[in-house]
Amino acid sequence: MTKVGESSMFQAAPDGIAAWISYTASRKGIVLWISLASVRLHCSHCMLKSPMSFVRAAFSRSSNNPTGDLAEYLVCKAFGWTQSGNSNRGIDAVDSAGIRHQVKGRRITRFNNSRQLSAIRDLAGAHFDFLAGILFNEDYTVMKAALIPHSIALERASFVEYTNSHKFMLRDDVWFASGVRDVTAELRAVIL
Repeated sequence: MTKVGESSMFQAAPDGIAAWISYTASRKGIVLWISLASVRLHCSHCMLKSPMSFVRAAFSRSSNNPTGDLAEYLVCKAFGWTQSGNSNRGIDAVDSAGIRHQVKGRRITRFNNSRQLSAIRDLAGAHFDFLAGILFNEDYTVMKAALIPHSIALERASFVEYTNSHKFMLRDDVWFASGVRDVTAELRAVIL
């Protein structure tokens, strides 16, 4: 048990990068001082921020939030779709029949349980045939996923003038709408 006023230092450098962790106990708790090389500090931050921090390195196609990139990877892997280039407006993937898909993912955390997907631009322009909506748990495992016809997305989305885009809430009732396909099992089956 740590006593008030007690302090200690731990030093380790198995990979040749100097690091130290020190703590001092006080009445308010334990205060930690950590010194790491910049590369290790960044990696440690990512690991603390997300248990699946490797998502960005393994699946990222942009400098955006890795949730969207993981979502695109999963649906393409699960269904054999082809990812579109980053410059294809409103289309993230195309299947073998030429059906166009826009893919949106949302990570639900203990700090933010919103199911609002990222902005959908020019929804009325019908650049895609289906919206693939994926909800991730905090650890990036698939919570729920659905393929939503464009007509349902258009009907249920609301226009946000400030961003000149539509917002879509991926609520549980979406899975009961006509033409919506639950693809949760297929995405959960993808081996990363």
